[in-house]
Amino acid sequence: MRRKEIFVFRERCMGCHSCELACAVSHTKAGNLFGAVLAGESAHHRIWIEPLDRGRRAPVVCHQCVSAPCVAACPTGAMQQRADRTSFLDEELCIGCWNCVAECPFGACGQGETVAFKCDRNCLDDDGVPACVRACPTGALVYMTAAEYVEERRKRRRAVAAAAR
Repeated sequence: MRRKEIFVFRERCMGCHSCELACAVSHTKAGNLFGAVLAGESAHHRIWIEPLDRGRRAPVVCHQCVSAPCVAACPTGAMQQRADRTSFLDEELCIGCWNCVAECPFGACGQGETVAFKCDRNCLDDDGVPACVRACPTGALVYMTAAEYVEERRKRRRAVAAAAR
């Protein structure tokens, strides 16, 4: 079975930040916004909405690189990679040197107050869909194989070309 990834259709993003909120909440002990607020939990989202040109915005997601630069840059072994290629941070080992943040070519590692953080894919729902993807109201975030993503892009390109004729 081919590995699924989070992909972005930038043209669909309206910058609503629903993905950020869903990500942050999914990483709380409470698992829901109301419970997290009542418990005083502080959670970090592991996806960012960044400004593009002409007022547009788009999510920045971890690409879960095969040869992850964030993992290679970590001097303590806090940034690790599972056998399935998912990279994650062991907060107990992180010294807050931010090497992972500096080395990530996609800007997908963030700086907390004392430790780094990044997408760890520990937010899958019962159907195996990441919280950020489930929360996106426009379908800008999708969870599919690379082959499925490429085919979807091709379909959209053909549809645009056909409409232009």
